[in-house]
Amino acid sequence: MMDVMVNNTRRKMIDGTVRLLAQKGLTETSFAEVLALTGAPRGSIYHHFPEGKDQLVASAVEVAGANAQAAIAAWEGLSPREVTERFLGLWREVLVRSDFRAGCSVLAVTIATESTELLDHTAGVFRGWRQSLAGLFERGGVEAGEAARFAALLIASSEGAVVMARAERSLDPFELVVAELVKQVPA
Repeated sequence: MMDVMVNNTRRKMIDGTVRLLAQKGLTETSFAEVLALTGAPRGSIYHHFPEGKDQLVASAVEVAGANAQAAIAAWEGLSPREVTERFLGLWREVLVRSDFRAGCSVLAVTIATESTELLDHTAGVFRGWRQSLAGLFERGGVEAGEAARFAALLIASSEGAVVMARAERSLDPFELVVAELVKQVPA
């Protein structure tokens, strides 16, 4: 029973960190913020993350990446256009549900860290998303090189569109990018 509580506390802290990174960025995500959000006891920080903040953030990046990977995997068998629309729909939902206060936690870490280890984690997440999306596009009939290029374009464009939408607190720039990407989906 105690192991379940320990694992639940650790997972709550990681999930809270994902949320804080998406809303406040890396520099504003502190142990104190994580504890306040999750209600975890102060002693659990060094019990679960003895290597410090970077260990917690790396775990959060892995979870955020895995959550998106699970969504992408569920789109097996959809057309390239449907995959594109679903991927963009995930980001639209993040923006709307958070009232433009949240973006991508993986991007937040990428742009704010100086740690090569954290950059390696974020690179792995982005690479995994690209490969998974490209694989879906290929299985949907798109040539491998074109599938890889469009997957990279889709991720980079959607990340930028989320940033613009947050800055303007409006879906308008996001929807402009969505319309253009949907037109460019490889056949």
